[in-house]
Amino acid sequence: MQPTLLILAAGMGSRYGGIKQLDQFGPNGETIIDYSLFDAIRAGFGKVVFIIREELRQDFEDVFGEKLAGKIEVDYAIQALSSFVPAELGAVKRQKPWGTGHAMLCAKNHTHTPFAVINADDFYGLEAFQLIGDFLKTDTDDQLHAMVGYEVKNTLSENGSVSRGVCEVAENGNLVSVIERTKIYEKENGTPKIVFEEGEDLTTLAPDTPVSMNFWGFKPSVFPLVQKQFESYAIANINSPKAEFYIPTVMTNLIETDTGHCKVFRSRSAWFGVTYPDDKPTVQAALKQLHNEGAYPEKLW
Repeated sequence: MQPTLLILAAGMGSRYGGIKQLDQFGPNGETIIDYSLFDAIRAGFGKVVFIIREELRQDFEDVFGEKLAGKIEVDYAIQALSSFVPAELGAVKRQKPWGTGHAMLCAKNHTHTPFAVINADDFYGLEAFQLIGDFLKTDTDDQLHAMVGYEVKNTLSENGSVSRGVCEVAENGNLVSVIERTKIYEKENGTPKIVFEEGEDLTTLAPDTPVSMNFWGFKPSVFPLVQKQFESYAIANINSPKAEFYIPTVMTNLIETDTGHCKVFRSRSAWFGVTYPDDKPTVQAALKQLHNEGAYPEKLW
């Protein structure tokens, strides 16, 4: 059975200043999503589900509908503020989406095979799709999930701090914990070092510390567990308009309750993506180089 690819594309892009999911970065005007789709098809994925806000649907259909026809099945899941929120809580008074864990849950009724989850604005490379794709096509343990971990030194931005899920990995290669750190950057003070902020405290990270770039692989049996987690989270945070339910929160709960485990595939590849407008020229140059090296054809579609 071919796995499904879920693309998290409902974010607001507040730091980028626009709809970066549909911005053009490749030499022929390709979005970053185009490269993920191209690699996913090469790795044997059979369906893509775009998780978006309702107001973006027509834009996504215009950009991707025709070029993907006959290449991969396409579906759309809407991440609405009220989706899966217990009805007794009443109207949801927030503008910001509930986060990546909630976005994944919003694809529950569109996803019936093992599936991968990625960010719309991150470039992962073919190897990552092959690793997760092969795992999803062959592993039969419903409680074993997976992720691709990147070395933190390969995931920073020169233009500001970044959010990453900092991972602890056991000797058997399984994830022990993943904690979302929202302000990671390289600090220049004599010898450069990578740190994250927590309140007023700075904590140093080793350059090869594995971090999650939100490339996950799940079995569909996870959805009822995620729904139960989110409903509890929504009840506790209904009056916190900036609270977000992250996929690392989901995975941490699965591990702590012994209802799921996660195999970590380590990648030493250089990840790149867009958080700030000034990241765009760097991404454009990196993609152009990949085309020149033959990693991608002159035109993807």
